[in-house]
Amino acid sequence: MIRGNDKKEVIAYLHSHWDREWYREYEVFRLRLLRVFDNVLNLLKDDKIPSFYFDGQVAALLDYLEIRPENETLIRELIKEKKLFIGPFYCLVDEFLTDGICFRKNLEIGLKIAEDFGCEDFIGYLADTFGHSINVPYILKEFGIDKAVVWRGVGDLPSEFKFDGIDTVNLVRGYFMDIFSSDKSIEEKAEFLKSNLDKISKQSGKTLLLPIGADHLGIPENITEQITAVNDILEDYEIKLGSIFDYFEKVKFKTKYNSELRDNSKTFILPGTYSARTKLKQLNTLCSYKLDLANKLQFNFGNTYEKMIEYAYKLLLQNQAHDSICGCSTDEVHSENITRYNKILQIADTIIEEIRLTQDKNISVSFDNYDKYKIVEIERDYIEPNTQVISTRKGFSTDLLHNTSKNTVTEDYKTIYTLLKEFHHTKEKDDLTVSNTELSNSKIKIEVIDGKINLYDKNKCYKNFVEFVRYKDLGDTYNYAPDVNDEGEIAQIKSASVIMEGNLRCAIRIETSFFPVIVYLNKQSKLLNFKIKWSNLMTNKLWQVRFNLPKKVSEVQSEDMNELIKRNFDPNYNIRENLPSSKGQEAMTNTAPMQRFAWTNGFGVITKGLNEYEVFQNSLSITILRSIGIISNPENPARTTPAGPPIKVPGAQQLGENCAEFSVGFFNVKDWTNYVEEVYPQTIIF
Repeated sequence: MIRGNDKKEVIAYLHSHWDREWYREYEVFRLRLLRVFDNVLNLLKDDKIPSFYFDGQVAALLDYLEIRPENETLIRELIKEKKLFIGPFYCLVDEFLTDGICFRKNLEIGLKIAEDFGCEDFIGYLADTFGHSINVPYILKEFGIDKAVVWRGVGDLPSEFKFDGIDTVNLVRGYFMDIFSSDKSIEEKAEFLKSNLDKISKQSGKTLLLPIGADHLGIPENITEQITAVNDILEDYEIKLGSIFDYFEKVKFKTKYNSELRDNSKTFILPGTYSARTKLKQLNTLCSYKLDLANKLQFNFGNTYEKMIEYAYKLLLQNQAHDSICGCSTDEVHSENITRYNKILQIADTIIEEIRLTQDKNISVSFDNYDKYKIVEIERDYIEPNTQVISTRKGFSTDLLHNTSKNTVTEDYKTIYTLLKEFHHTKEKDDLTVSNTELSNSKIKIEVIDGKINLYDKNKCYKNFVEFVRYKDLGDTYNYAPDVNDEGEIAQIKSASVIMEGNLRCAIRIETSFFPVIVYLNKQSKLLNFKIKWSNLMTNKLWQVRFNLPKKVSEVQSEDMNELIKRNFDPNYNIRENLPSSKGQEAMTNTAPMQRFAWTNGFGVITKGLNEYEVFQNSLSITILRSIGIISNPENPARTTPAGPPIKVPGAQQLGENCAEFSVGFFNVKDWTNYVEEVYPQTIIF
């Protein structure tokens, strides 16, 4: 027991964690936001609380001001007086499902808005994201931010540590502290706080940090009186209302840590969100790529579309909020996400096409590794010479749609061709061969024989290399949970046939007991490209493509914020043998997040929006679909306490049409960007 003035100081900061959308929809939560922030402004204005931290993002403030514009002057005054802190982010995005380009845009847009409002003090506030990327500190430093706050995935690190050079606070007990809003007596509140402060104290020095607030929660009118009453009871601690910046000034950051934060021994990191609602991930990847390409192009041609690009990035960042891109919200929320993604694609595609149509036809735009691209896809309303037609559709020529001096009429509705064009024609000879059992060029070969799919790298054969598997899923949108008695199903390979033969691309169709698989190969390419399109009629299933390698997989390198990260695995670890038995635990898994690329043992995979891989023994598996029907399953065997409300979400089963695309090859990992850019070309052809 500590007596008198020897009590440990507890700096408490007031906040409200604001998910723009989650178990209720955006507009529903915004109506609550009006009530919550009206309350906060009144308390700040009347000096009933010293300060309020608005969750590290500006999106919620903008949502509020759109309805309450009359309060902008007051808000600016409170920010100037350092009573209200906003930014630096535009929105609190997920860190593992967001690429580095978007994460930087998030800071760029958020800081511009926050600084315009007069805010000068910033923290990389990441109190509820589902683990933390090793690349976050580096990006924060790029923007002059030298502080961060984290929680999930931190493990046993102390309350204060250096996260790759950034002064970082570990919220030992999390950001969620709503005890002062409860109906409990002061004595009960003091007892609850003592229990939590004792746990925080074990990982802290003489000064402790206590968040007061929770999801979508207002501040009690009598918070100051409650704290005074609690302090009269607490024998070891004295709570003082202040700002989170007061804490940073008081403590020392000595422990160094220079890796990602995905340790789930103390807090849930909810890894099932990497694969929940795959369609969102696929659209997110496509939108991020297309918008970045449009931005690069417009920058090269005078920033004509700068404001439109920023508008589109705001839509994209709104969809990348952790409860949105993670797929753990209601069906209505995710329907709105789809609408936003479609808007982004409309904007990006239109900008790219307008630039193509309006610039000098002799100009070509190029970026890194441009000269390495040999085969590209283009759309025209005519067949260009020396091209290969791969598909057709009906539509209007973009030339007409962008010509404001002409109306498009019915007669203009014509055939639009998707063509393959050899860009930078080379002297390399045509090297494609195809039959009903083989598809190859001079670099790589796939063989379908005796019910197996074999791959060849030069003359080396990898037998039964590609398998398609599915398992039962007893989990929810947050966590995959296996049935310990389920050994899974492996798709039977039934037949293969030629569906395309040309000098630039050939393709075969493999019939399996699960779905048809299209495999195509371009001239002189090292990448085999797979496309699976099928109607899913099954619920509560995990579907994967499994690559069987010659030796055990103990290390995988994958893309994280456009950089490579190396992760080590125990290839013999089996989640089915390690499900938690006590309350408050989350099963460790051999799954991990990726953005577009994963590589191990000389073999690489580039996906189009498939963001989860798994290691087991000799195999590397990519999740192609996970269908589940509840946000948080209270009986989830992989997580022994809820992570959210048990709302049924039939949309997360993803019944009906689904598509999965990925490319594979054997190459040195140091060349990974060349292969990613073959799948995501940074070019435009005029």
